[in-house]
Amino acid sequence: MVLVRATTMADWQALREIRLQSLRDAPDAFASTYAREAAFGEDEWRRRATRDGSFIAFLPEVAPAGLGGGYLAAPGVVELIGMFVRPQARGRGVGEAVVDAVAGWARAQDASIVHLWVTETNKHARLLYERCGFTVTAERQPLPSNPALGEIGMQRPV
Repeated sequence: MVLVRATTMADWQALREIRLQSLRDAPDAFASTYAREAAFGEDEWRRRATRDGSFIAFLPEVAPAGLGGGYLAAPGVVELIGMFVRPQARGRGVGEAVVDAVAGWARAQDASIVHLWVTETNKHARLLYERCGFTVTAERQPLPSNPALGEIGMQRPV
């Protein structure tokens, strides 16, 4: 069974560990880089752990199993960011549970849409998002951490 909850100050080290793993394992999936975030001090990780809209997922034998978050990008629109599921937890509903947690948070913010960016080459993530009800928009942009790669916009109603 997957447990997803909002992160707290006590999660800062787990959040740091899994976020840095995500940037090492999938460098072309995120707008940031491992080198940039590995340099963050404890204060930044503590701030991130207490940020509203930040979630961490657990499985009994994989702790933490995944993470993701959202922020209010515009009135009525929450941007889904930082999604990652550890390889040993994939295919077990962790990604879907994190998306559901962010969508629930979006509802509480009175948002009507959850939007995200996904790298064009990240087929597995795109399939996850499609299973969660996201559809591709006409939006395209270069990946901020590697402008040679493109990202596509996706969204779903809350």
